[in-house]
Amino acid sequence: MSDWYYADATRQRQGPWTGEELGSHFQHGRIGLETLVWREGLADWQPLRALAGELELPLRPPAVETASPPPMQPYAPPASTAETPYAPPAAHITSEQQYVADGEVVLAGFWRRVAALFIDSMVVGFAYYLVLIAGVVVMGIGGAVLMRGTGSDGMAAMFGVMALVYLMYPIISAAYYAGFESSGKQATLGKMAVGIKVTDLDGRRLTLGRALGRWLAVALNYLTLYIGYLMAAFTDRKQGLHDKVAGTLVVDRWAYTPHPDWQQRGLGTVTKVILAIAGVLYGLAFIAVLAAILIPLATRN
Repeated sequence: MSDWYYADATRQRQGPWTGEELGSHFQHGRIGLETLVWREGLADWQPLRALAGELELPLRPPAVETASPPPMQPYAPPASTAETPYAPPAAHITSEQQYVADGEVVLAGFWRRVAALFIDSMVVGFAYYLVLIAGVVVMGIGGAVLMRGTGSDGMAAMFGVMALVYLMYPIISAAYYAGFESSGKQATLGKMAVGIKVTDLDGRRLTLGRALGRWLAVALNYLTLYIGYLMAAFTDRKQGLHDKVAGTLVVDRWAYTPHPDWQQRGLGTVTKVILAIAGVLYGLAFIAVLAAILIPLATRN
């Protein structure tokens, strides 16, 4: 008889249980059909629904009893692997990262992508100026010391500062976008905030090289005066110009996972708040620029 384990709401492994005990937990509503379970012989954790036939469980969740269930003792791992003939895999307990090709896919709309871009621009800009200030201070002090010697050393320090100013931003930007979008989350901080991610055309995670190529393709949006970005509002698969060049999609974070029904179709509260903040900030910036132009003209007259 196989011992069974299940993952509780905090992703902690509980067990071992017999098949009958696991069925009792289900009947009393302590676990559900989507609860991840494992037994010896399974290659990975699976939802209870997939093994309901083996355990002779109904596919409809039972009514939860009002009586409080007895407390369960958490699983205590053995002191050494020699004490147990198996070790259930723990790395795959986060089932939302599991790739599932089937299911409905909600594409990320234009405004969700705008909100994500706003946050990402703030993050990259903050990181750039932080590194720039630190670099200028360090290189400035070093350059002042070098300039007391030969003139060529002072010129080298000056060119070093110029290289820092012009090259650091693309380096930070490339590392940020390519690194995050090829990670397990498949999303930058801005995309995580609004609940979207980047995939290839089949919904799979990008390689680092492909994510870097996508970042390079973003330059085409600037060459087309941002029309490449606007394409995401009108194309069938909500692809910007850089998405079409790199062969990528931007979808809801729950697309291509075991939980496609968790996808969000509307903007969501977070996206609306971010867009409101961006609108206020850019509106104030526009008013400030307009005032800087009109006030001197008015004072001349």
